[in-house]
Amino acid sequence: MSAILSADDLNDFISPGVACIKPVETLPKQEDYNPYEVTTEDQVQTQNPAPASISLTDCLACSGCVTSAEAVLVSLQSHTEVLNTLDAHWELDVRHLLETRNGAANGHHAPPPDARIFVASVSPQVRASIAATYGISEKKAGFMIEQFLSGSQGLRIGGQHNSGFQYVVDTNRLREACLVLGAEEVEAAMAEKTTPKPILTSACPGWICYAEKTHPHVLPHLSALKSPQAMSGTLLKSVLSRTLGVQPSQIWHLAVMPCFDKKLEASREELTDKWWLDSDPSSTAIRDVDCVITSRELLSLAESRGIRLADLPLTPIPSSSQPAFPDSRISRFLFPRPRRRTEPQTIPEAGSSGGYLYHVLKTAQAQSPGSTITTLRGRNADVVEYALTSADGNVLMKCARYYGFRNIQNLVRKLKPARQSKLPGAAKRAPTKDAGSEYAYVEVMACPGGCTNGGGQIKVEDVQGVLPDSTAEVSVGKVTPQAQKEWLGRVDEAYYSMDESEAEAEGDNDVEMTNNGPAPEHVMVNGVDVTDVKDLLAHWASVVGVSMDRLAYTTFRKVESDVGKKKAKDISDTERIASIAGLSGGGW
Repeated sequence: MSAILSADDLNDFISPGVACIKPVETLPKQEDYNPYEVTTEDQVQTQNPAPASISLTDCLACSGCVTSAEAVLVSLQSHTEVLNTLDAHWELDVRHLLETRNGAANGHHAPPPDARIFVASVSPQVRASIAATYGISEKKAGFMIEQFLSGSQGLRIGGQHNSGFQYVVDTNRLREACLVLGAEEVEAAMAEKTTPKPILTSACPGWICYAEKTHPHVLPHLSALKSPQAMSGTLLKSVLSRTLGVQPSQIWHLAVMPCFDKKLEASREELTDKWWLDSDPSSTAIRDVDCVITSRELLSLAESRGIRLADLPLTPIPSSSQPAFPDSRISRFLFPRPRRRTEPQTIPEAGSSGGYLYHVLKTAQAQSPGSTITTLRGRNADVVEYALTSADGNVLMKCARYYGFRNIQNLVRKLKPARQSKLPGAAKRAPTKDAGSEYAYVEVMACPGGCTNGGGQIKVEDVQGVLPDSTAEVSVGKVTPQAQKEWLGRVDEAYYSMDESEAEAEGDNDVEMTNNGPAPEHVMVNGVDVTDVKDLLAHWASVVGVSMDRLAYTTFRKVESDVGKKKAKDISDTERIASIAGLSGGGW
């Protein structure tokens, strides 16, 4: 068993907590007491806490690595917070803010200070989980979620103000921007010999939490790109606040994601308006993503309002019932007309975590005509190596995929620099090439199997409670590993699937036009319109008046543990949690 999961390391990074928050719940250990103090029965605490047991399932991707203070921050983001926020604020109708002329925003009326513009972003893994649960296609699952969040039969039927979400964005749209920028980042790194290699993906917050706290030597390798969740939040808040003339605090952004660690990502200080908005340094930072809930919490949200998702229409909300997005160019990107792709992006070769690695390889292959991509499976299914070979047999690029913490630790060891001897007169070791540095790019995800297997996804044992007549052949209380594997296969199938009949019915006749006729020839890589994405990013930066470096990129830092330090001992648990929660951005 690896060191990070050993019982000896049970207390790593849990200050100010008193016990590991994941494997077992215990009562706090009784402190030294005053012999002259009277103790009543209700104050007596356990003396011998039960020993903690650790298994490989107690991994960081399931929030086992967070501090107890961070656990409080996570608990603050839940379906209950969504309901409380909807009940606390009137919905600010965008149509009442705009005076439109030729489809463009040309003014606004002062909005009530207590009103909010509610927006949401939904990941494709969540739609796949919902699709597998209800036995529908991924596309119809998206319609179901949209009807629940924005439709007249969803959240709007209840609550104090009948508030709902005016815009529901597919994070796949911003994922395309991440893919294009990621490929450019790798290309620039390969041209610059001083850049540490390999570049490691940074979209998985469980992996980032682990790296920042445990292995800071890998931080220079991390991609500086924001995740699709973070970039969605930045785009929505920056564009809406600038075009509508409202403060970022009046825009409330909900993200529906497949894992709990995304809640921690949303709390990062770097992912607030202070990083892209020139504001008063003393003002309170506003998160780009205000709240994150998971697929399972989406079901809890519906249950709390007494709404059966299965009864909602599986059709898109009519455009006449929704306000237009205030910027037409960005609107076309976020809410495109359905069109059939020659090569779907969600294919098994790309994986279930966004396809970062696959897009990097396909971009490099497009620049090397005649080159081929070969794969070599590692010791298990979650480790795969890739090589891009030129037509004459030369290896142009090597990449790899590492999913799950068991495999991530092997990768981290390969990247660890050699330790120099501190003995006097000891000869210095000649620098050697690290085993991991032969890769140009590594896609790293905390969950085995990728993001469709996130800790917040609907589990096979949950399905019977959601749909009593569900087709999932699982007996209550008897969930076998095989049943779990089959269920994950169903979720993956929904993620990779495409409703071909609907796609063919929609046709492919919507040719994009410019003022002077058809749009110029676009560069397509792996089903992504690279030209369109770059044009969108340039337009976004122009609209908000902020450089793309501040909008699309972020930073990472080493997190010091204060376990056993005097400063930590002198501060109570309550004070510690309050101080962290009070930091800008939530203090993660």
